[in-house]
Amino acid sequence: MRAESLEFFRQIVNTPSPSGYEQRAGELYRRYTREFADSVQTDVMGNVIAAINPAGRPRVMFAGHMDEIGFIVKYISEEGFLYFGPIGGHDPVIPVGQRVLVHTRSGPIPGVIGKKPIHLMEEDERSKAPKLHELWVDIGATSKADAQSVVRIGDPITIDVEFRELRNGFATARGFDNKMGAFIVAEALRLLSEDRPTAAVFAVATVQEEIGLRGARTSAYGVDPQVGIAVDVTHATDYPSVDKKRVGEILPGKGPVICRGANINPRVFDMLVETAEAEGIPYQLEAAGGGTGTDANAMQISRAGMATGLVSVPLRYMHTPCELLALEDVENAARLLAAFTRRINEHISFIPEP
Repeated sequence: MRAESLEFFRQIVNTPSPSGYEQRAGELYRRYTREFADSVQTDVMGNVIAAINPAGRPRVMFAGHMDEIGFIVKYISEEGFLYFGPIGGHDPVIPVGQRVLVHTRSGPIPGVIGKKPIHLMEEDERSKAPKLHELWVDIGATSKADAQSVVRIGDPITIDVEFRELRNGFATARGFDNKMGAFIVAEALRLLSEDRPTAAVFAVATVQEEIGLRGARTSAYGVDPQVGIAVDVTHATDYPSVDKKRVGEILPGKGPVICRGANINPRVFDMLVETAEAEGIPYQLEAAGGGTGTDANAMQISRAGMATGLVSVPLRYMHTPCELLALEDVENAARLLAAFTRRINEHISFIPEP
């Protein structure tokens, strides 16, 4: 991966962006894509839409959501502890003992997530998983008034962990799901700007995917594409306790994953596979019998429908502070999107046929 691209990837992953609070990540995405896009716009939801050749045909939309899971301050106790609720889906075991940042009007406030120590628990408490509403953030406040002097109800919270490269081309971070996808669609657009297609291409960093695919729904309606590719993470299945007979075999470092199933237009699927094979891009296949739980769900049924595809990157430890992926898969996913788009013209029919 070129150095400038890797630095943007690192920056956007490290930028806190819980669902509904994506503004800082959106600004970073705007600054980066303005270097090569013909236009960059932000809609009222906060989706950032970077385009090249916007008058071309057909209209192709890439969607990678830039929101991540997090927490939100709901109550401040008399002692100055911050009680919080979830933004997105959480395993309640994960937050205990984590260092966090509370994002306030005056900047991030560091804190830790606390709970009753095991030494003080009753016997029946020790075997139970904690509930989020039983945990709290301790910022070192001495009272409710002290906490309220810096924190407001509704301030978002993220775990204080950043991007780190590991051995053998792997990396770990909080928020690969799915600022990785926002990076990939931007990188695909950059590649297309160097060898421009006949299609109009809209690379959208969508918002609020983790709480209901909301940004994809509105941006797809506004862009009104004929073809849409969602980019997201998918579960790697190469670590202990995962039953491959139930979830399939998905391996980090073995290429992006092309989804097949009801959420996917058959012609788009075939063209993605054909493109990967023609370009020498390694790929894997994943089956989804119904919806995929990604932006592709919302895109497929926008307006009168669009020809939808889903390209994913294998991810270990999803929705934890230590999500892990192979950087080569990220780079190859961007290459796949760009090469796929160069093969499209307005005469190709995406109507499913036997």
